[in-house]
Amino acid sequence: MEFIAENLAIIICVVVGIALLIIEMFMPGFGIPGISGVILLIVSVYLTWTRHGTLPALGVLAVEIGLGSVAVALSLRSASKGKLSKSPLVLKGGQSKKEGFIATEEKGSFVGAQGVTLTPLRPAGIAEFNGERLNVVSAGEFVPKGARVTVREVEGARVLVEEDVTNV
Repeated sequence: MEFIAENLAIIICVVVGIALLIIEMFMPGFGIPGISGVILLIVSVYLTWTRHGTLPALGVLAVEIGLGSVAVALSLRSASKGKLSKSPLVLKGGQSKKEGFIATEEKGSFVGAQGVTLTPLRPAGIAEFNGERLNVVSAGEFVPKGARVTVREVEGARVLVEEDVTNV
C-alpha cells in the first residue's frame, strides 16, 4: 500500500494520459486532449526518473507503450465491431443516389453535346449546353467567350470541352 501512495502521482499521470489519448482518437485533429495526454505521459516518465532512476523510468515508458498500444487496439476494435460501432459517432453507411446523397450530379449524358462558352476558358470557365450552365474545363488552351464547344469527356464533376473550330 505504501508503494501505491508513494507513486500515486505517477500512476495518475499514466492512467489519465492514456485516457486522454483514447479520447483524442475519436476527435478530429490533434487538440487539447492529445497534447495533454502526451504531456502527462512524459511527466510520469520524468517523475519516475527523478524519484527512482533510469531503469525504472525505462520500465514505466515500456509499460506506457504497452498499455497505450492495447488501449488503441481495443478502441479501434470497439469502433469497428463493438458498442462504439453502434453509436451515432461512427458513420455507418455510404452515400447513395437513391437516398438522395450524391456528391456530384452525373453529367455523362453531356458527352458529345455542343454548347457556347459564357465566360472565357483559361482553362476553366462556364458554358451553356441545351439551356443548362456547367462548369467546364478545356484541355489547357484558352477558349474565348462565345465560342462553340463540344463536351469530349466527363469524369466526376470535371467536364472537359474542346473548341469546335468547324462551326466558327
